[in-house]
Amino acid sequence: MANTRIFFTSDVHGSEVCFLKFLNAAKFYQANVLILGGDITGKMIVPIVDQGNGTSVAEFLGTREVIKNAEEQQALEKKIRNSGYYPHRTSLGEFEKLQADKKLVDELFSRVMAESVKRWVGIAEQRLKDTGVKCYISPGNDDRFDIDEPLRSSSVVLYPEDRVVSIDDHHEMISSGWAGTTPWKSPREVPEAELITKFQPMIDKIQNMESAIFNIHNPPSETPIDLAPELDADFKPVIKGGSISMVHVGSTTVREIIQKYQPLLGIHGHIHESRGFVKIGRTLCINPGSEYGEGILRGAIINLDQKGLKNYMLTQG
Repeated sequence: MANTRIFFTSDVHGSEVCFLKFLNAAKFYQANVLILGGDITGKMIVPIVDQGNGTSVAEFLGTREVIKNAEEQQALEKKIRNSGYYPHRTSLGEFEKLQADKKLVDELFSRVMAESVKRWVGIAEQRLKDTGVKCYISPGNDDRFDIDEPLRSSSVVLYPEDRVVSIDDHHEMISSGWAGTTPWKSPREVPEAELITKFQPMIDKIQNMESAIFNIHNPPSETPIDLAPELDADFKPVIKGGSISMVHVGSTTVREIIQKYQPLLGIHGHIHESRGFVKIGRTLCINPGSEYGEGILRGAIINLDQKGLKNYMLTQG
């Protein structure tokens, strides 16, 4: 068996420049497996409102943008996408309706999000077709269920969620974007005690645990890779001793299954601030962190052979 080189990343949150870097990582790092482990969608729509006089107006990152021609429109839309937001061309009439109706906004957001993922899948199909590169993309806790079908429908992008897949002849992988309860009430979260029901059916199907990979979005608790800022009742960071207080927010269930089953590798995301790696028994757990807002793609290169894990390295660029 030829060696397998994985490029893993997570939490691009709609940043198109980060997604394009993810696809380019196959060639740049000579990786034959790409894994994007969840929270792939953005968090906000930026309306570009046609004023009816040949110009359009958008409020983006605190700046009022006035667009006078198609070139300026395309440039602004690219900047919006690269920042992890969704541009939406609209009329004054529709914009006023959206301002008055939260349900319409929610429906539009789901539609725009799904269209964006479908667009990304199309780009991946163009760039990776006939390359021999396996590309796995799965959702995370922040991702709505509207995106699952565009991911499932591709013949090039592989959708591993809730399944056991073989990334090569010797390494199986399970994947789950589910997380424990968060303050933000995200789409794919359940109480911590229920998480095992999401993981156990996949675990039971693994043939060789010693060479298995747990691609689980939520990192294991009480580790260097699950530290996030402590928040007060208003979701503002708590300051202690002149600095932001950091607390462990990972999953106790994920830690328990790693301790119990000891797979070869755990690859995680979810906590943007906790870039790093840790050993739990024989299992190496990695969180590449995320800096998508700056257009920086943080990732990990992981080299495997038939005997197991050869080496690994965190990357950013």
